[in-house]
Amino acid sequence: MEKDKIIVGLILGLILPVVGYAILLEIYDLLSSSGVISDEGFSQTFRKRTIALLAVCFNLIPFSFFNKKRMYNGMRGLVFPTVLFVTIWLFYFRKSIL
Repeated sequence: MEKDKIIVGLILGLILPVVGYAILLEIYDLLSSSGVISDEGFSQTFRKRTIALLAVCFNLIPFSFFNKKRMYNGMRGLVFPTVLFVTIWLFYFRKSIL
């Protein structure tokens, strides 16, 4: 099976940020409950906004892999969900970032 397909990039681009968000949220909750980090002094949406942005950035990992392996169709497929997630992020947090 050939891995350089747009559908592979689409699937990775949709799944990786969702899984990354869940993992980052759990890590943040663990650190917060142990007292290592705190939300004091930050806006109400800081935690959710930052974790969501970092989760979208998880798409850079397969993007870099596809680029090294010259898998350009996979890169193309990865761009679509990334742009979708960034657009959703901007729309959802538009009031808190302006």
